[in-house]
Order: sequence, then C-alpha cells, then structure tokens
Amino acid sequence: LIGPLILLLLIGSVLAVQYLHLEQYLDHERLRRFGASHGVLLPLIYLAVWTVGPLFLPGLPITLAGGVLFGPVWGVVYTAIGSTVGAGLVFLVARYLARDWVAEKLAGTRLASLDEQVARQGWKIVAISRLVPVFSFSLLNYAFGLTRISFWPYLAATFVCMLPSTIAYVYFSSNIVSLLQGEISSGLIIGVILVVAVSLIPVIYRWRKARSGEAVDL
Repeated sequence: LIGPLILLLLIGSVLAVQYLHLEQYLDHERLRRFGASHGVLLPLIYLAVWTVGPLFLPGLPITLAGGVLFGPVWGVVYTAIGSTVGAGLVFLVARYLARDWVAEKLAGTRLASLDEQVARQGWKIVAISRLVPVFSFSLLNYAFGLTRISFWPYLAATFVCMLPSTIAYVYFSSNIVSLLQGEISSGLIIGVILVVAVSLIPVIYRWRKARSGEAVDL
C-alpha cells in the first residue's frame, strides 16, 4: 500500500504545484533558509507533531515532510527520534489509558492475536513488524500496548528496526523538490531505489518464510 500511496501523493503534489504556480517557492536553498530562520522552533514543532501525530495520523506524510524541511541528515535524526517517541506514547496510551477502546478497535483483526506472537518471540516480533510494515504505524503501536512486552525492549526494537525505512523515505523526500520543479536529480533516483528496496523487504520476508515452510508471523 505504501508504494501506491506515495505515487498518489506525488501526482497530487505535482498537479497542485503546477496549478498554483508555486515553482518559485520550491527551492532547496529557500527551504533551508526558511528552516534556519526559525532556529530550534521548527524542529521542536516537528517533534511535537510526531509526539501526538501517531495517536490519530498516519506516519508516512510526517516522515516525508521531515526530508523536505530538514534534508537527508537532520530529517533522519528528527524523524527517528520523533517517530520513536510517538510510538512509545501510543503504546502507553493503549496500555494504561484506553485499553478497552483499543481492544474493541482491534477485535476481529489479525492484530488481535499479536499478544500470543509476542509471548512466543518477545521483542523479535516488534522488530519484524517494523522491518515488514504490513499494518498501519498507529494501529500497530496501539496493538503492542495490549501485549505483554515490556516498554523499553519495545521502544528499542522500534527505533532500530524503523531506521532503514526512515532513511529511505527521508532521503527520497529530501530530493522530491527537484521533481516538483520538473527536474529528475541523481539524488531523487537514489531515493526511489532506496524506497523500492525497503518496499521489497516484506516480499522477500514472505518468500523466504514460504520457501522454508514456516508460517508467516504477520
């Protein structure tokens, strides 16, 4: 689902830029100066969005915004920190504040059996779910809050195993401005390759599981 979603976002963004004649505003240096002019305020706002965003928003648009606003290096740093903190907050909400509501929301879904899988494999199932993102980021965070996994192993596995996709999508989005201006840069091509590579992880995972005769965990 991630690939088609990005494609739709790209098409919609390009059409909007062309229709609204925003090309003159889409310049890497202009965007960097905009970020620098706000000092630490813009990163703090971005981190705040990540902190509360996963409670009700998908993570992908926030990740893509990080690459556009902060570039490939700081975009990865802020996104990795923000997404991990956001995932931890949703986990705690599900575990201590809204357990009944979350349980009702997950009832009848494949995520309802997640506790059994975690009981068997512990933090490894968190790692697999982050490397093989089959389910929505927010929904998965809620689901883990209902399992028996401890908070810190969950948070550590989340941070480490989301890094590959974070790097790929942030690097891709940090070069997307050139596409909106009608250019195809080498950075954009590398970004597309990285996104395709991480998108193939679920396919390769399922193929290897099927070939070895093992049941797919997620």
